[in-house]
Amino acid sequence: MKSNHSIISWTRLRHDDWNIYIAATPQGLCYIGSPDKPFKELEEWVNAKFPGCELFQNDEGMQPYAAELADYFQGKRERFEFAMDYKGTDFQMAVWNALCQIPYGQTFTYSDIAHQIGKPAAVRAVGAAIGANPLLITVPCHRVIGKSGALTGYRGGLEMKTRLLQLERMNVSVREMKEYA
Repeated sequence: MKSNHSIISWTRLRHDDWNIYIAATPQGLCYIGSPDKPFKELEEWVNAKFPGCELFQNDEGMQPYAAELADYFQGKRERFEFAMDYKGTDFQMAVWNALCQIPYGQTFTYSDIAHQIGKPAAVRAVGAAIGANPLLITVPCHRVIGKSGALTGYRGGLEMKTRLLQLERMNVSVREMKEYA
């Protein structure tokens, strides 16, 4: 077996009708796959982003990540406490960090994100950086919509994006109703 630095642990998370591969380095969660995509999607991503690393199925070790994601899917969690290990260009990191600032249940446009990172003319580049986000859900790229309000591309698919946004809006509405009751 290789050293810990060259091993990426993975498990398959099942939620409702979704099967999602998730993976982590020793530093934290590094990948959340698209629903119902084959294991090959994870393998290809690891080969591209962590060349020479070995994938190791570790259902028990991945349980803390799976548990927080399950809580999110059940409407019991709005933010994640676990460590995340995502790496990209400086521009991608700026975009991904801006995504993490979008409040639960709200949406921003690509232009909003471009302005937030101080690059208002870089809307298309923001879109490309969002498309390269390895951590669906936890780095909430599903909260970014088109300027017209339309749902736009999402690595997890528009059905997943729609369901995530509906889940968040429903939970915010329920919370607000309880606050005013």
